[in-house]
Amino acid sequence: MPPLRARRLVWLAVVGLALSSLGARIARCQEPVVGGLPVPRPPSGLVVSDVPNDAGRTLDLVWKLSPDDLPGQHVVTTYYLERSETPAGPWTRIDSVAAGTTTKSDQSVSRNVEYFYRVIAAGPGGVTPAGSITGPVRATSQWINQTRWSVLVGTILFFSFVLYYIASVQAGKKPFVRRIPGIDAIEEAIGRATEMGRPVLYVPGIQDINDIQTVAGLVILESVAKLTARYETPITVPVTYPIPFTIAEEMVKSGYLHAGRPERYDPNSVRFVSPEQFAYVAAVTGIMLRDRPAAHIFMGSFFAESLLLAETGFATGAIQVAGTANVHQLPFFVVACDYTLIGEELYAASAYLSGEPKLVGALKGTDLMKILIVVAVVVGCLLESAGRHGFTIWMATQ
Repeated sequence: MPPLRARRLVWLAVVGLALSSLGARIARCQEPVVGGLPVPRPPSGLVVSDVPNDAGRTLDLVWKLSPDDLPGQHVVTTYYLERSETPAGPWTRIDSVAAGTTTKSDQSVSRNVEYFYRVIAAGPGGVTPAGSITGPVRATSQWINQTRWSVLVGTILFFSFVLYYIASVQAGKKPFVRRIPGIDAIEEAIGRATEMGRPVLYVPGIQDINDIQTVAGLVILESVAKLTARYETPITVPVTYPIPFTIAEEMVKSGYLHAGRPERYDPNSVRFVSPEQFAYVAAVTGIMLRDRPAAHIFMGSFFAESLLLAETGFATGAIQVAGTANVHQLPFFVVACDYTLIGEELYAASAYLSGEPKLVGALKGTDLMKILIVVAVVVGCLLESAGRHGFTIWMATQ
């Protein structure tokens, strides 16, 4: 190649590089700049999808960061998420996330409504013009949550156990129910009251009928009334609310009827006192001090009044049997009473004393389900220790 031609090519290359560099500088200088920082470029790749296994109330948004969202730089500080029901708007700003974030869930959508979304980057230099629009997308509900098969299986097993034992009891079979010392103590306390010629005081808790402990206490009341009728011992039942008062009357009547002594039922044995906690306590402690019952039976839901009742009863020398599922009140009953039914023993006592097939079936079904849960926990621990995670994943509900 002649030297002159080679020099021309070199000069042309140099001039081309210079012009390219100058064009880049000019383009950079033409970018809008506010406060020394350029307006951030918009994010891209927005994908909106329906969240599976839900009630159709959530959409997941995933996008790619703005090219200006780099560590150490502050061109992008916030991403704004906007939503509309039409691609032309109007747009509603539904949320914002910090720079570096690429996902967000929209939990404010309505089921089966089409939406359009866009993501805008913002920073000290300003807000980027709206980028691409994604949509339409809608949130739909699913009939079955595919991640909760274990819950369905457990529910079916539980109800199968309960129904089986209910049918067994109704057919005349008596499943084994462990005796609880507190249950035997009830008859002992009533026998002592009979020997001393004094009444029995029964307190079915201080809550209304919407508390399951009140229900359990009223169920036990029927069996207690049956024993007092058999021993011809008076019983006093102070009650806090109108509905438990009516039910308590029927329970005492039923107890006397089943004992074959309906004529000995005293309509004044069940007394409506007051729904006010300490007004009720004042009335009950007054009964303890005036009538001197030889046996006090506390079965139901109790709170701060438990210590006042139990201590007053202890001071009168009465034999006391208590039962509650309120853990924070158990220490007072354990200290001041002769026998205490702890937690679920209250419900077991109601099933055992009444012999009601539904209660006994529920008790036995629950016990069997507890055994299965313990077995599942042990099996899961062994499988996890062996590096097998399938069972744990299947049991997970989230």
